[in-house]
Amino acid sequence: MAPGRAVGGQRPPTLSDPVRVTLQKRAAAEAAAEMVRDDMRLGLGTGTTVAELLPALAERGRRGLRCVATSPVTANAARALGLSVEDPDDVGELDLAIDGADQIDPAGWLIKGGGGAHTREKIVAWSARRFVVIASAEKAVQRLRPPVPLELVAFGVQDTLAALGQARLRDAAPSPDGGLIADYVGEIDDVGELDARLSTTPGVVEHGLFAPSMVSTILIAGEGGVEQRAGAKASR
Repeated sequence: MAPGRAVGGQRPPTLSDPVRVTLQKRAAAEAAAEMVRDDMRLGLGTGTTVAELLPALAERGRRGLRCVATSPVTANAARALGLSVEDPDDVGELDLAIDGADQIDPAGWLIKGGGGAHTREKIVAWSARRFVVIASAEKAVQRLRPPVPLELVAFGVQDTLAALGQARLRDAAPSPDGGLIADYVGEIDDVGELDARLSTTPGVVEHGLFAPSMVSTILIAGEGGVEQRAGAKASR
């Protein structure tokens, strides 16, 4: 069938931005689902792109999957689709972890944790032999921008916020493990330096900067298909 043409000088209808983004998320998720094999120990992230991954996994009917979820929302959704979700201490080292990202810069640094599950997400990414990031095109940026999600200990939280300088608590539910969720809102001039500072500030449980060394592969879906970028994580 020949492609449709505009009638009466009008342009053909185009997809709205939300629909386009959803289709891109689905494309990236489906590309990642193809990497999953039978009997894998699989880490599942949190967020709207992972929500597209779960049905893609269920449709492929992989056998013997043992999944670890980074949030109760993901765990419940995965179980509803027939996927087996277990405690990470029962599963051990993961073969593969798949998660989304809020921002991805050209060097492979990520900002994650918009949903407040970044501590669990970082544990799962670190414990996996391979960590694959899936994203729609608008998540790829030239430079990381605030906010950077934080998880903080409640004890002495005002001192922690003062030490950070430019951070604020969110008016939101705590993390899956009960920590307070906050955001660092200062400029990100040197991402490596900020990563080190946040990691060494007492009271910060974890932050949402993920270094390139944690990432194996990045799949970014855009108008032209799914682009694959190599990460810097060493295979093991």
